[in-house]
Amino acid sequence: MIETWRWFGPDDPVTLEDVRQAGATGIVTALHDQPNGTVWSVEAIAERRDMIAAAGLKWEVVESVPVHEDIKRGAPGWEDKADAWAQSIRNLAACDIRTVCYNFMPLLDWTRTDLTHALPDGALCLRYDAVDAAVFDIHILGREAAAADHNPEIAARAATRHAAMSEADCQQLTRTIIAGLPGAEESFDLDSFRAHLAMYDGIDTARLRSNLAAFLRRVVPVAEEVGVTLGIHPDDPPFPIFGLPRVVSTAEDLQAILDMADSPANGLTFCTGSLGVRADNDLPAMLTRFGPRVAFLHLRATLREADGISFHEAPHLAGDVDMVAICKAALEAETAQGRALPFRPDHGHMLAHDQRTTSTPGYPYIGRLRGLAELRGILHTLAHSAAT
Repeated sequence: MIETWRWFGPDDPVTLEDVRQAGATGIVTALHDQPNGTVWSVEAIAERRDMIAAAGLKWEVVESVPVHEDIKRGAPGWEDKADAWAQSIRNLAACDIRTVCYNFMPLLDWTRTDLTHALPDGALCLRYDAVDAAVFDIHILGREAAAADHNPEIAARAATRHAAMSEADCQQLTRTIIAGLPGAEESFDLDSFRAHLAMYDGIDTARLRSNLAAFLRRVVPVAEEVGVTLGIHPDDPPFPIFGLPRVVSTAEDLQAILDMADSPANGLTFCTGSLGVRADNDLPAMLTRFGPRVAFLHLRATLREADGISFHEAPHLAGDVDMVAICKAALEAETAQGRALPFRPDHGHMLAHDQRTTSTPGYPYIGRLRGLAELRGILHTLAHSAAT
């Protein structure tokens, strides 16, 4: 398997030299400075590719080429924005970059309520707290009928918690949820989020799924023509939030997406952390089932909490993900495809020096280094066992 590392560009506190010392050979990145909906030029792509190559690394995966909200909503003129997206795919292929991760989550990319949740060993991690999410939805955002979308016990606890929160607490929670986490495609303040949320009125799961199918029918032929594999990323978290539907959360969702465009160019990004939040997702079975269509893997573990909704990022070899079974299935997927698959460690804990220096939320150096080392150990052990 190809060891890769997510890098957020020249301003990332973790440098390309740091990545090379970690032992990874591939980079996962994007042109994060390009506005959503802009065609990525060949020149801009080549400049970033060459910067990575000069550090002795290879740009293996794009994560992500943002899908414009007009496409997700099926708004008038969405076709032009889809064609612009497809042109970026053509330009990436012209620079020999052939794996593209993207997502179809409305408005918000991955969402958490706490970026520095303290664990018993002193490590800091990302967390999604169902009560805090309800506080934001019901009491801060003030979404109509929001209370009905939350478990009654969660809603009652949210009312109590909100009553004890200061204005600064509310502002911090709001920033964490909607100001844009690393790699997010959009960033909002409260008023602009309300305005954009209103644009999704009347768009339910069936409508969003239909819009995704229309998008794929338009762009997958282009990807197939130029030899690019698209890998849709699962929803994170994999359930509706703030009234927004989700369509990439379960095995049934993944099968439906593959059926929308029956092409090897229409693939999956298999994220064990996102899919693992749902107890009804059997991850090893899903990876075995969909392995021939997996383009890229995010290997991380989450731990579901007592309320069945909240979760936090666990160590890569702990939590609710059987990482040994996942790695075994990933190696089998490689064999089925006849090619090496890229993977990356994801959402490492803030450990030791990570806590005393600047790092991108969810992407500290030492925490991911630990994760990569643990994953490398599993893969080497499996390869050794297969050879003896």
